[in-house]
Amino acid sequence: MGVKNKIYHADAVIIGGGISGITAAIELIKANKKVIIIERDYEKNFGGLAKESFGGMFFINSKQQNLSKIKDGINQAKKDWFSFAEFDKKEIWGKKWANEFLESTHHIYKWVSDKGIRFFPIVHWVERGLHQPGNSVPRFHMVWGTGHGLIKSLLKHLKSHKNYNNLQVLFQHKAEGFTIKNDEITSILGINEADNTSFICQAKDFIIATGGINGNMQKVREHWHKEWDTPPKVILNGSHHFSDGLIHDKVEKIGGNVTNLNLMWNYAAGIPHPYPKRENHGLSLVPPKSALWLNYKGEQMGPIPLITAFDTRYLVSKICEQEKKYSWQILNNTIAYKELAVSGSEFNEGIKEKNILKFLSSIFKGNKKLIKTLEKDSPNYITANSIEDLVKKMNESAGTNDVTVEALKNSIESYDSNFERGKNIWNNEQIRRIKQTREYKGDKKRTLKPQKLNQKKHYPLIAIREFILSRKSLGGIQTNLDSQVLNIPNEKGEQNSFKNLYAVGEAAGFGGGGSHGKRALEGTFLATCIFTAQKAVKHIISK
Repeated sequence: MGVKNKIYHADAVIIGGGISGITAAIELIKANKKVIIIERDYEKNFGGLAKESFGGMFFINSKQQNLSKIKDGINQAKKDWFSFAEFDKKEIWGKKWANEFLESTHHIYKWVSDKGIRFFPIVHWVERGLHQPGNSVPRFHMVWGTGHGLIKSLLKHLKSHKNYNNLQVLFQHKAEGFTIKNDEITSILGINEADNTSFICQAKDFIIATGGINGNMQKVREHWHKEWDTPPKVILNGSHHFSDGLIHDKVEKIGGNVTNLNLMWNYAAGIPHPYPKRENHGLSLVPPKSALWLNYKGEQMGPIPLITAFDTRYLVSKICEQEKKYSWQILNNTIAYKELAVSGSEFNEGIKEKNILKFLSSIFKGNKKLIKTLEKDSPNYITANSIEDLVKKMNESAGTNDVTVEALKNSIESYDSNFERGKNIWNNEQIRRIKQTREYKGDKKRTLKPQKLNQKKHYPLIAIREFILSRKSLGGIQTNLDSQVLNIPNEKGEQNSFKNLYAVGEAAGFGGGGSHGKRALEGTFLATCIFTAQKAVKHIISK
């Protein structure tokens, strides 16, 4: 006799226990709804990719901006967002969601602050723009505690709520499809992966909070943007391994509209994780501005040199123009200690642990633990005491003879020669951008003064072999401004929404199936995850 499906009942079922799912659960139990979260991962990983993140959040006219006398405003932020997004002319819902979000960041700031979440006093300035204007002022607010602390605070608030008993979290449960009747979802079918038994969740409303597709390299390659030519041979996974697009496919199967999956927020400076937690696991480095960013041959890409913090999409685009789509960063030990970092909670212990002394030590003395870890356990972090020896080791690491001593010497000497001409006649774009960056106090302490790279007192020389790292899906399940899933348009372009099916966070392309367009101003992912979840719950409890 076969095992029967286990049947669960609730007012609302949430698929996914990341930051969007947790936000939705908080708001639903606050309204005294009975809630089930279906979460594929183990309980220790509750919080998803947000828990591993750096924890930056995008706000306008914040307390931190005001303390630093940063003048900002919604209209200016909209101008920056729409410039950087380069929305397709036919895009409708993504633009609407961008406007809604930008007019609401103060509400999100208050919501997270009320949960005990605090921010580092200095606002970071990223995605300043290159050919397309980006953030005209600093807006990247670092959570004190990183994404790990953010999730910890939200879960603490959730578990201490008087209605917490209304919530049931089904860990190691995989949602696999919907049943639908009269255009309404009646249940979700799935597998309990702990014991390989089937289950059914029945409810009045259903929220998809499963993340995007960027943890599935097959889908990443399938939807690779045409502007980036063909996908690289190696793409590292910097996303969540359960962000596989399974539920996107199921939504399409029942007539829902999935859009803009070719729009992705990938990073250019990925390295294989020295201690991988999942297949193809990659780390996203914060590349030093003082390093030379070279192609697979050790040649400068241009005409504008590659430098972080201005336009991440541009970096990916330039590397993908090359015959072999990986790159090298050339630096020295002094640059590494001062500027090299990892984007995430794992190797930023001072902030993660809220230890101000440890954090200040990493600022003034460098993140010694990170550098020693890479030296010891990353084959893509190469050191040498001469250019000749460095080239030999670079080629051995890559298994090629692509880098020549002549090419690498030319790249380094071309840059270093600027410092022999006197400060008043420097004529180098990278030096100009380093000087520009150091004008802002938030970057000055983490960026060296412009100086020669090849100096023996700063040895060893370092080469880091870097790969494209898959991170975020900027497209997703199309939703209206109540986060209801929209169906595929008919021949007249008309659309209806599913009455009781919602998509939030990255699953919805952070709102509408693509609220960022081509580019993100950064810090916007966590904030839009919260915002879209709030909108879904507001509509559910108003019905």
